[in-house]
Amino acid sequence: MIALRKRYYNYDRIKSQSTLRDTRRWQKERRKKIKDLSIRIPQSSKKEAQALRRNRSDFSITWIGHSTFLIQADGANILTDPVWANWMGYERRETEPGLPIEELPDIDYVLLSHNHYDHLHYGSLRKLKGNITYLVPHGMKNAFRRKGFTPVIEAEWWDTYKIGSLAFSFVPAQHWTRRGLTDANTSHWGGWVIQSSQQTVYFAGDSAYFRGFKEIGEAFDIDYTLMPIGAYEPEWMMGNAHLTPKDAVMAFMDTRGRVMVPMHYGAYRLADDTGPEALDQLFEAWEQFGLEKGKLAVLAIGETLWNKA
Repeated sequence: MIALRKRYYNYDRIKSQSTLRDTRRWQKERRKKIKDLSIRIPQSSKKEAQALRRNRSDFSITWIGHSTFLIQADGANILTDPVWANWMGYERRETEPGLPIEELPDIDYVLLSHNHYDHLHYGSLRKLKGNITYLVPHGMKNAFRRKGFTPVIEAEWWDTYKIGSLAFSFVPAQHWTRRGLTDANTSHWGGWVIQSSQQTVYFAGDSAYFRGFKEIGEAFDIDYTLMPIGAYEPEWMMGNAHLTPKDAVMAFMDTRGRVMVPMHYGAYRLADDTGPEALDQLFEAWEQFGLEKGKLAVLAIGETLWNKA
């Protein structure tokens, strides 16, 4: 008898996964759209790889690109959704990673949001240096072990793991997973809240707008919210899995974070929107909601946001 694999669900059993029929409709529509793909998200003119490798005391957030960040807190080096891949399916990467993977400091923790190719690239994981602990959503532990990535901690929503002065909490998102033809939603998805003695960071992973953002804001005192703003067009197809820029601003307000850092745009063309379009809509929504300019930190690729000890 073949054992049935566990399947995971969103709040209220909302379905985020598109059907084959949806994909065909999208492909048909996409051929009629004209987009300016000549404008790229800029690289930082100040790359600080050497300073990041030396740092043992200051808090920092460096945007590598897409959903990959290097976060330094309490002397630890934390990497989110490490992807340095040049290709995503048939789409070539539009912008170079903000730091070459060889220039990273030794990594202590890798945080995975979910098992989609643009968030989990095993080839990148193999190139990382350091004595790494992998924190992954429930359902992914065995795959990591089979590939030789240990130690690995597997988390359900709202699980918290305290390691030294750091606490890592896996929190809900509205999304889905699939890596092959038959494994849809056989592992979970979510975001991570990193609490340190210096700052608290909420890395939202990948999500549509849902009531969980308010719950996260009520549960944690968040300093920095790393929020996805791209891969939302067409909304009829992407709306149950991805945030529009306006949705992202509403989600940020729900989290009560002090600063929002946008992500998930400009590296791979996963939908019809472009990186510059996502940013334009973000700025428009920010102004529409009357938020302070200082609460939005739009990083260039490879830029580091420092909070000196």
